[in-house]
Amino acid sequence: MSLLPATTPASVTCPNPLISPPNPKTQPLSSNPNPRISLKPLQSVVSWTSSISRHCRAGQLSQAAQEFTRMRLSGVEPNHITFITLLSGCAEFPSKGRDLGSLIHGYVCKLGLDKEDVMVGTALVEMYSKGEQVEVAKLVFDAMIVKNLVSWNTMIDGYMRNREYEKAVEVFDEMPQRDVISWTALINGFAKRGFYEEALDWFREMMIFGVEPDYVTIIAVLTACANLGTLSVGLWVHRLVLKQSFRNNVRVNNSLIDMYSRCGCIEFAREVFDKMQKRSLVSWNSIIVGFAVNGFAEEALKYFDAMQKEGFKPNGVSFTGALTACSHAGLVDEGLRYFDIMKRVHKISPRIEHFGCIVDLYSRAGKLKEAWNLVRNMPMKPNEVVLGSLLAACRNYGDISLAKRIVKNLVALDPGSDSNYVLLSNIYAAVGRWVGASKVRRRMKALGIQKKPGFSSIEISGCVHDFVAGDKSHIDKDSIYAMLELLSFDLTSSGYAPEIVVRELYESD
Repeated sequence: MSLLPATTPASVTCPNPLISPPNPKTQPLSSNPNPRISLKPLQSVVSWTSSISRHCRAGQLSQAAQEFTRMRLSGVEPNHITFITLLSGCAEFPSKGRDLGSLIHGYVCKLGLDKEDVMVGTALVEMYSKGEQVEVAKLVFDAMIVKNLVSWNTMIDGYMRNREYEKAVEVFDEMPQRDVISWTALINGFAKRGFYEEALDWFREMMIFGVEPDYVTIIAVLTACANLGTLSVGLWVHRLVLKQSFRNNVRVNNSLIDMYSRCGCIEFAREVFDKMQKRSLVSWNSIIVGFAVNGFAEEALKYFDAMQKEGFKPNGVSFTGALTACSHAGLVDEGLRYFDIMKRVHKISPRIEHFGCIVDLYSRAGKLKEAWNLVRNMPMKPNEVVLGSLLAACRNYGDISLAKRIVKNLVALDPGSDSNYVLLSNIYAAVGRWVGASKVRRRMKALGIQKKPGFSSIEISGCVHDFVAGDKSHIDKDSIYAMLELLSFDLTSSGYAPEIVVRELYESD
């Protein structure tokens, strides 16, 4: 029984040039879609494959298939490079290439290349993996007589791409030998899909085995550090980078800037940026956004201007950084001016994040009416981030009427979210409207929505420790609570009187 997909429907009675090589002597000249080709002598397989490759790179798979058909009609036999080119095109554009990929698979099966040619077999594995048919990819992989490191790495990447993490690790464990790409396939796969702690665990394992990371590995690890806030690991990785040949790699340095910015070490980020021998637009955007989110509005706008003096044209991300800086600094007029320049001068159509920055700009300045009018007149539907920003401002300024309208929109976006109801309840409580707060809580209970406990985390010596309110499960809980009591005593002794926050009652139930 064949484990491979069917290639042609049973109703086809005429020979298919993708499957059965035609006899060029029996083909009329007019059957060729391009009569200029028929007037030329037989072209070499290299020339035909090059033409097919151009179509594949451009995503023009139907034209690539037509060119392949003309190649067959002209009597030129495809080689393994021709098949790899077509299969790679189908892999890069899976929504367009599913049918063509199956036909090419059938063709190479007839020639035995799927099992005997390692490059063709690996191309098939990649195509099915990227087309969300990873089980078919595994069948092809298992049927391959010869496998190399690329084949194994492609199978690992296929499982990671399709979120089959345990199977990816199983394939990794079965490998007869591994290289840096094998390790990176796991590390990068976990980092891209939000499993940052797992990515760092595998990186540590990789270092224990003495495998030297490449720049792709480093970028994945720095991404994990940035999202976890593990500054100590990030510093260690930076020291490792300084010893490597890729220490001047622009992408690595961009990742370092992002990591330091997100860990709150903006001066380290600035130092990396200033020492870069070559910068890209991403480099400038990274440092601008880094300054903005860390509250250094003046520095962010200064670098925004310097970027343009260096000949870089700002894009949407650049303006997000500038608008964020204005929002955090309360520069309403300046923010609106940048927003206008973005649209009028640079012809950049505002995206949801740009509108979100302006909503946040108005909200922080207490201009809730202007913020709400902007939300209602946005050309796209507002998301949770935009509405959440305005709802938080309603809490700060005690605007219950607007808060109720915003929550109605938020519930429509995510009916099961607890935070919208909790925030509205807290707004009622903050202004002493206890009946309204209780009503919101009862509504939550009737809908079966429970408040998810909030948590905080801290990184110590490369390990991330999570804490939940009232949680006493940590191994060092006795020392932690003893220190908390000592700090509270010192604060009280210094004359500090804590405010009574009424919403604690609502946040802890």
